[in-house]
Amino acid sequence: MHSERQHQRDRGIDRASAHHDAPTSPWSDLRLSVPNTRSGESIVSFVECVLVELTHEEVGAEYVSGNVWGAKRTQFIAIDDVGETFQKRHYDERLGWHESTVSRQAVRDELIDRLTRSSSLASDRSHDAPVDGADTFRVKPTRELRRD
Repeated sequence: MHSERQHQRDRGIDRASAHHDAPTSPWSDLRLSVPNTRSGESIVSFVECVLVELTHEEVGAEYVSGNVWGAKRTQFIAIDDVGETFQKRHYDERLGWHESTVSRQAVRDELIDRLTRSSSLASDRSHDAPVDGADTFRVKPTRELRRD
């Protein structure tokens, strides 16, 4: 008689190794540069996928924008089991970390707003030295989110 674990292995399912193997994780491809060429509908669909992964996996979402004063990071991490409440962490090299609690709808709206921009946040700033490069958005394991 086979145990459930043996039965899963026989069928080619090994949840433990799939969970730890980041390249095969469903969230491993959830990354995007800003600006991008995606349609508004595609961005909304992308953000919905991100929210599902934030709710069901031990991952966080991070938006990074560079400027002449350094990087700015905004991170979102689900803090309840149903994915209705999130911790929002914002980092500015000049000001340090600021944390707040936000709703799922606020996360959705902010991500859609940021990811549909036609220019990076850095290029929207008025400063003497322009910043080259796009803003980046990525879903990654919570243990990999920077806390400098």
